[in-house]
Amino acid sequence: MAGPLRLWGCGDWLLFFTLLGTLCEPGNGQIRYSVREELDKGSFVGNISKELGLEPLELAERGVRIVSRGRTQLFSLNPRSGSLVTAGRIDREELCAQSARCLVSLNILVENKMKIYGVEVEIMDINDNSPRFRDEELKVKINENAAVGTRLVLPFARDADVGVNSLQSYQLSPNLHFFLEVKSGSDGQKYPELVLERALDREKEATHDLLLTAVDGGDPVLSSTTHIRVTVLDANDNAPLFTQSEYRVSVPEDVPVGTRLLTLTATDADEGINGKVSYFFRNEEDKISKTFQLDSNLGEISTMQLLDYEESRFYLMEVVAQDGGALLASAKVRVTVQDVNDNAPEMILTSLSSSVSEDCLPGTIIALFSVHDSDSGKNGETLCSIPKNLPFTLEKSVDNYYHLLTTRALDREETSDYNITVTVTDSGTPPLSTESHISLKVADINDNPPAFPQASYSASIPENNPRGVSIFCVTAYDPDSGDNAEITYSLAEYTLEGAPLSTYVSINSGTGVLYALQSFDYEHLRDLQLLVIARDSGNPPLSTNVSLNLFVLDQNDNIPEILYPTLPTDGSTGVELTPRSAEPGHLVTKVVAVDRDSGQNAWLSYRLLKASEPGLFSVGLHTGEVRTARALLDKDTLKQSLVVAVQDHGQPPLSATVTLTVAVADSIPDVLADLGSIRTPVDPDDSDLTLYLVVAVAAVSCIFLAFVIVLLVLKLRSWHLSRLLQASGGRLASMSTSHFVGVDGVQAFLQTYSHEVSLTADSRKSHLIFPQPNYADMLISEESCEKSEPVLISDKINANKEEPSVVQVSFLFQ
Repeated sequence: MAGPLRLWGCGDWLLFFTLLGTLCEPGNGQIRYSVREELDKGSFVGNISKELGLEPLELAERGVRIVSRGRTQLFSLNPRSGSLVTAGRIDREELCAQSARCLVSLNILVENKMKIYGVEVEIMDINDNSPRFRDEELKVKINENAAVGTRLVLPFARDADVGVNSLQSYQLSPNLHFFLEVKSGSDGQKYPELVLERALDREKEATHDLLLTAVDGGDPVLSSTTHIRVTVLDANDNAPLFTQSEYRVSVPEDVPVGTRLLTLTATDADEGINGKVSYFFRNEEDKISKTFQLDSNLGEISTMQLLDYEESRFYLMEVVAQDGGALLASAKVRVTVQDVNDNAPEMILTSLSSSVSEDCLPGTIIALFSVHDSDSGKNGETLCSIPKNLPFTLEKSVDNYYHLLTTRALDREETSDYNITVTVTDSGTPPLSTESHISLKVADINDNPPAFPQASYSASIPENNPRGVSIFCVTAYDPDSGDNAEITYSLAEYTLEGAPLSTYVSINSGTGVLYALQSFDYEHLRDLQLLVIARDSGNPPLSTNVSLNLFVLDQNDNIPEILYPTLPTDGSTGVELTPRSAEPGHLVTKVVAVDRDSGQNAWLSYRLLKASEPGLFSVGLHTGEVRTARALLDKDTLKQSLVVAVQDHGQPPLSATVTLTVAVADSIPDVLADLGSIRTPVDPDDSDLTLYLVVAVAAVSCIFLAFVIVLLVLKLRSWHLSRLLQASGGRLASMSTSHFVGVDGVQAFLQTYSHEVSLTADSRKSHLIFPQPNYADMLISEESCEKSEPVLISDKINANKEEPSVVQVSFLFQ
């Protein structure tokens, strides 16, 4: 663009600005300038200061500036020169496109005068755009038998410039068959056309390459070209031809959808559209169109859905090949479907027994079913089987029917129901199989009696139990079901000590809980032997027995019973005799007691609870022997009173006490002599002490006289009793050992004495017993322990172990 600018000489510029000055004088009202496009920024457009009649320096003082609206600022004022210059490069084609004139309007504001001047600038076009085709290469087709004069429309070029700078003409490269004609449209655009000047022959020259040039009228001239390839189309003078008249193919039925089965091939000697063959089915059935797909361009037949040998074993179809000129050819296609083992066998249950009794006979029919396979040949041959560990078998009937039979007796308690899996397998490769399940319940019969987990039971209950308390629970199990497994409990009846067992215990028939109907006494009844019967509700009912040993446990409900010394029934107190010369540890007497309880409740211990002379006597903890703890002194009183307590080891412990009176003397006369020295305790406040002492002396004297008389009487009586005892023939010696005192196997071993002297006492009299110890040991019978009379002691024991004689001497003291 710089080239054309250089062509302007100085004279031209002077003439140009003179013309502008004439057009833009200040009195005209509208200032007009013209400027070429594509000038550099700051290029001179017009002298504004001159047009306004101002000096350049006055423009800033008067506030002269350009005001415009809605458009990019294309021009600006130079404050130094007062000229209107370009604000940047101006592209006329961008501003005005193909308009014949391109005018840009703006306003000049003189602010101190508040006056607006209009300025109009015309943008002059320069040849800065060459003509342009849209495509650099154009392909045109023409039939080889086209007539001379046939016109082919060519693409036209566009030029953004206007006037003489725009597109002016087209030029075509030289050739033998075509020439160029240019037509002008109503819009002024020139359209080129290619005209056939000589007939074509595709076989000689199939394509023609031409060059089309577009030229504008600028200076210098600008142009552009496009390449035109003319393709000569062949005439359709040959029909398609298939390689085979009939196509055959065999495919397995399990081919995937979309599998290509075969490709049909048809050829056409022509070229182009006349030689392009398209394929399609002719007169096809709906089944064909839904099952197969034909590629119209490649001739490939593929599957649209799965094939099924059982539905259709072959397909017949007709395929047509057509070229671009509507010439046709046809061929037959036969698709044969091969069977594969794609159908599993089917089992149809015809008859079934849902339950069977466990006592059914072998060979009982359980089910009847049939088997079918849709495949053919070996693929349709079937084989049925069931697990071998079941008591059933399969037996083939007519056609494909099978019976399911029992092979042995069933046991519901072992297996209550069966889930029989029948497997049907065909002979295909690979084989296919189907499993069907037959559920069979085994009906129960009453073939099992109730059973107890243990062969026998034992239970215990403490004595003195409340009535109605539960003792024990027995539970039996019956492997049968329903009524055959409903168990009732009962007790075998028998009499115990003259009373029915049902008066002692009872059992809940439904739960098997055993209850006590009365309070048990261990000392009276220690155990019960029960027979529990469990009976089911079957028809006929079955029963089972089990023994139950019920033990009564002892409780500490009996206090110790003192057997010796016995308490006289007449209110007298027995007296034990101890010589004054007794050494420490001398056996004075022995307290004998028993306890009707057992075990720990019958373990007895003895202790000295109270003594008139502390420290003089001691009591054996386990033996009950009363012994002297020290030597007797002269100051010790004649009469010693001891209180011995007997206690068991129960919880809580029970005890009994006995009071012993011990007389300290070497012999009976000494006792009588010492009795005179016994003084009745007196109250220190009693003023009649002397009177009581006199009465005591008199009483002792009377007692002594009476003692002598009684002694003589006893001697005579003893002699008389010895005679009677000899006549009795040793009746006491024949006494059975069962009469000896004993509780829980423990018998009291007592120490007896050979002589007994009794001295009874009440409020005014005393009865004293002076036994002389005989250290022979014997067991005292239970009968003798129960007597309330004083114990009879033999006068002497002869060397022949005869029955001892008994002498009783009574002294009466006033």
